[in-house]
Amino acid sequence: MAGREILVHEPNWQRRSRLTRWAATAILLVVAVVFLIPLVWMVSSSLKPEYQVFEMPPRLIPHPIRWENYREALTYVPFGRYTLNTAVITLFVIIGHTLSCTLVAYGFARLRAPGRDTLFIFVLATLMLPYPVTMVPLYVIFNWLGWINSYLPLIVPAFFGSPFYIFLLRQFFLRIPAELEDAARMDGANLLQILWRIILPLSMPAIATVAIFTFQFTWNDFLTPLIYLHDQRLYTVALGLNFFRSSFQVSWAYLMAASLVTMLPVLLVFFLAQRLFIEGISISGIKG
Repeated sequence: MAGREILVHEPNWQRRSRLTRWAATAILLVVAVVFLIPLVWMVSSSLKPEYQVFEMPPRLIPHPIRWENYREALTYVPFGRYTLNTAVITLFVIIGHTLSCTLVAYGFARLRAPGRDTLFIFVLATLMLPYPVTMVPLYVIFNWLGWINSYLPLIVPAFFGSPFYIFLLRQFFLRIPAELEDAARMDGANLLQILWRIILPLSMPAIATVAIFTFQFTWNDFLTPLIYLHDQRLYTVALGLNFFRSSFQVSWAYLMAASLVTMLPVLLVFFLAQRLFIEGISISGIKG
């Protein structure tokens, strides 16, 4: 009727759903701010004079801004050489993990053999072994092989697979319809041809996830190079950051500047491949 307002009441379930989304968004924003605080402090400290880093009350915007911290930090140690060393190690570790874990995961997902599932359980059981348990035996073996003070202890183990990445890829392979492989077998394809032409093109999100995880861990790894590398010319960027510390003091401004530069490749790789990364972890079931 004209002149009469029509009131539309929003259902209770829609109101509750909207409030739930708002509450979830607010919680995520708070968590994001908490995680960003260390990064903001790092950026701010990297531009401060040394005496302002722990100044109270804290000063977010440095005065004066010292861009020289970056130049001086990167020339204090040979970061160019260390970055190249780290890039070489990371590249070979990524190749080793993606190659070996893909082959092993495909076998656990598709090949029918007696004891396959039992063997897979044993592989997963190795995840419960903390690294300090195997650290000394591995050092003894690599020392016996004469690999100490070389990149071999950092690279060769990657070609023997990783239980976590094998599990991740196996879960992804199980989601691929077996009918595709049956059709390929009818056309005369063998196992490697099926893996190369059918499974791998469909598995790029999961493989990219393995590569990103491997890149992040290897690039930031400090303990493993510290154990096996004694020659400073072979050091990685993680070991190079340790030069800004001594027994009695820490050059915090230089350390924050160098750390920020070290983080850039990891951030760049993640932002360039975030679509594949998110798709891979959601489909492979990392969350659960």
